[in-house]
Amino acid sequence: MKSKTALIFLLSIVLTACVKISEQAATPTTLPFVTSTLPPTKPPISLATGIPLTASPTSETPTIATSSPDCTDRAVLLEDVTYPDNTAAPRGEKFTKTWRFKNTGTCNWIGYHIVFTAGDPMESSDSVLVPQTEAGSTVDVSVDLVGPSADGIYTGFFELRKANGDPLAIGTGNTFWVKIVIGNVSIPTVAIAAFTPSNSTPAAQPNGPASCNYVSSLYYPNEIANLINSARTQNGLPALSINAQLTAAAQGHSIDMACFGFLGHNGSDGSTPYQRIVAAGYAPSYSEEIIYGGGYPQTAFDWWMNDQIHRDAILNPNMIEMGVGYAYDSDRRGGYFTVDFGSP
Repeated sequence: MKSKTALIFLLSIVLTACVKISEQAATPTTLPFVTSTLPPTKPPISLATGIPLTASPTSETPTIATSSPDCTDRAVLLEDVTYPDNTAAPRGEKFTKTWRFKNTGTCNWIGYHIVFTAGDPMESSDSVLVPQTEAGSTVDVSVDLVGPSADGIYTGFFELRKANGDPLAIGTGNTFWVKIVIGNVSIPTVAIAAFTPSNSTPAAQPNGPASCNYVSSLYYPNEIANLINSARTQNGLPALSINAQLTAAAQGHSIDMACFGFLGHNGSDGSTPYQRIVAAGYAPSYSEEIIYGGGYPQTAFDWWMNDQIHRDAILNPNMIEMGVGYAYDSDRRGGYFTVDFGSP
């Protein structure tokens, strides 16, 4: 009887212990780490496209065809979308400079960059990826900058570079820039006077042959006009106003030179500058024309000012109006500037 009682008591102890052990097992414990929830490894990034190598193309990351090895790289800077030259920028604050380019070659731009090369960096990135751009298309390229804290005029120079790091020429030069003003600084430029047509005759809109693949620009003519007016002001002469008829004549001649691949004052049809100006609806008492082939506006202006005949035309006190034309032909790799001066 005693042995039976002892056995029952022993079983009771074992069952009680089992219950307590199971109760302890149900209590959650904190582990130092959980290997099953480690973050997944990020896929490698392609340096050429900036897209994950394992990512599938989506509407948010469009892809374009890779160009053939024998394609041709060409570009033209169409305009400053934001912060044109000598625009006031915020002191010590972030601002975004945007340029608009056109891919005038046959290569699609994949992995192209704009790169800071010289001047005032304004905290710019060393390199900014250009969005993928098909041949014949335009693209806006932006760089984030910070306005310096001290008053002054600041200029940063950039280049457009291919995926292999080689610079891509814009016309005959490689460099473009951002030029901003901080504070109250005297700027050696003059705003272009608002144009007032010299007569009521509407200016004809020039066009080239249908087969001509030329590009015009809003940026380049404005830059040329500002440079000319700045030089005149510095030499004690009044700024020239922009005339619609002179602009039409100048643009028409630039298109003619670009489409037919020549540099000269006589047009492909034998026309003279005077004849073109009159045909555009302008009745001059005095007129003159200067031209330049290739390069950037500053390049053209510097060449004119270093040649006495062209310098005299720019600083002619008898002139009161001007029109500026520019055309770039992607097939002939030529940019052509024309300035027609006149007095009614």
